[in-house]
Amino acid sequence: MRLDKINTEEAFRYLGYGISAPDEQTAEIAADCERKLLEVIDAKYTYKYFEIDKNDSEPGSIALCGTSLRLCGGAIFEHLEGCNGVVLFAATLSDGVDRLIRQLSVISMASAVITDSMASAAVEQVCDIAEQEIIKEFAGKYTTWRFSPGYGDFPLETQALFLNVLCAQKRIGVNITGGGLMTPCKSVTAVIGVSDYEIERKRRGCSVCMMKDTCRFRKKGEHCGV
Repeated sequence: MRLDKINTEEAFRYLGYGISAPDEQTAEIAADCERKLLEVIDAKYTYKYFEIDKNDSEPGSIALCGTSLRLCGGAIFEHLEGCNGVVLFAATLSDGVDRLIRQLSVISMASAVITDSMASAAVEQVCDIAEQEIIKEFAGKYTTWRFSPGYGDFPLETQALFLNVLCAQKRIGVNITGGGLMTPCKSVTAVIGVSDYEIERKRRGCSVCMMKDTCRFRKKGEHCGV
């Protein structure tokens, strides 16, 4: 999957600009960073569907049929209320983006930081595209928005088994480091709930975000848009 354009407005929000426009010099650097980034992005995603095991009675978690992966925490439990199945998916910009950011950090830290923010915006664009393509496979069903490990009390530690279940290393080249971080670093895992019946589309917001305590938008009384 290739992107034609990066959501630079979102990237500048990540950099703390809020609704302000960057100065001319920064905008010129950003344009160059976007061009370089688009050249190296090789976006990929993979997914699998699992039925929820309705016979499982362990409190505070959700068991999936055909896998040992459990989705733990009140946040994901609430998010999937009314669902009979889930889509697990992972997406990545691939390792060329990591290499570009490392190279730029030696030449220009400003370019590296801007490129990193642009890559964060880009991987969310890829997830948006992937989510829409996946949902098309479930025509006639009802779906939730994507919910990632780290939101609320949905443990980040889930990601190792999550990726293993998806065979993500083989399929899209995503793995977990010894420190528990995904590599390539611009990668995302998420869960989409699937139901035969209409379900409440719960609002996204600060309450389920793993960044809520340190978020620079929140400290300024702003919102990231999620």
